[in-house]
Amino acid sequence: MNPILLAVIIVAGIGIIAGALLAILSKIMAVPVDEKAVQIEEILPGANCGACGFSGCSGYAAALSSGSTVNTGLCAPGGNEVSAKIADIMGLAAGNIEPMTALVFCKGDNTNANKKMVYSGVASCKMAAQLFGGDKACIYGCLGLGDCVNECPYNAIKICNGVAVVSPELCRACKRCVNVCPKKLIDLVPKSKAGAAVLCRNHDKGALTRKECKVGCIGCTKCVKACPNEAITMDKNAAVVDVSKCTGCGACAEGCPTGAIELLRFSENA
Repeated sequence: MNPILLAVIIVAGIGIIAGALLAILSKIMAVPVDEKAVQIEEILPGANCGACGFSGCSGYAAALSSGSTVNTGLCAPGGNEVSAKIADIMGLAAGNIEPMTALVFCKGDNTNANKKMVYSGVASCKMAAQLFGGDKACIYGCLGLGDCVNECPYNAIKICNGVAVVSPELCRACKRCVNVCPKKLIDLVPKSKAGAAVLCRNHDKGALTRKECKVGCIGCTKCVKACPNEAITMDKNAAVVDVSKCTGCGACAEGCPTGAIELLRFSENA
C-alpha cells in the first residue's frame, strides 16, 4: 500500500476514535444545567456588583434556584421589576426594593478646599491617598481623581471641579463606588423621602477644619440643638444624621454656619 495513503488512513482512524471517545466522555462527565438558575441570571442586570451579598449575578441566581435564599429583592440595580420576574420563576412572593442612590459626603471641590501640595502621580484616588492622604489639606476629603467614575457601570458619576458628584437619575445603587472609594466618602441614601445629609466627614477640630475647607463641618453642634427629632449626633467632631429619625424639616441646614448640611429631595423619576 502507498505509504502516504496508509498515513492518511491511520490519522483519520485516530481522529474518528478520539472524536467518539470525546463524545462519550462529554455525556458521562456532563454537568447538569440548572434551568431556573439560567433563567434568573438572564434577567439580572449583569453588573456583578455583589450588592446582593453573593458572588455576582450567577452566585445570586444559583442561591435562589437552590433555595439558599428566598429573598427576590436583593438586586438593587434590577429594582422591583427584576424582583417580580424572579418571583414569577421561583413561585415566591416578590421582595420589595427601596430605591436608593449613592451620595458623596464631601463638598470640598477646588473652590472650597485648600491644597497642601501639587500631586502629579498616577491619576488614582487610591494611589494619591497613600501620599500624605492626597493633595488636599483635608485628609478626609474627596480627591476627585475618578476611581469611582471608572468603577461605575452606569456612568452615574462625574468629577465636577475636583469632587465626585452622583446623578441620582442614573445611579442603580450597585455599591461599586462605595467599595472603591479610599476615603469611604460614598454611601447609599433612600430616594423615597426628603432628608438632611452632612456632606462632610472631617473629624478635625473646628479651627483646623476652617483652614482646610470653607464648607467643612466644624463640630459646632448647632445642628444637634436645632433638630426637633434628635436625628443628629456627633462623631468625633463631625455631625451625623440618622435617616430613620430625620423628617426633612431643614432646621439643621438652616442653622449650619458653613453650609455643610444639605436637604436632599429627589424627583419621582430619580
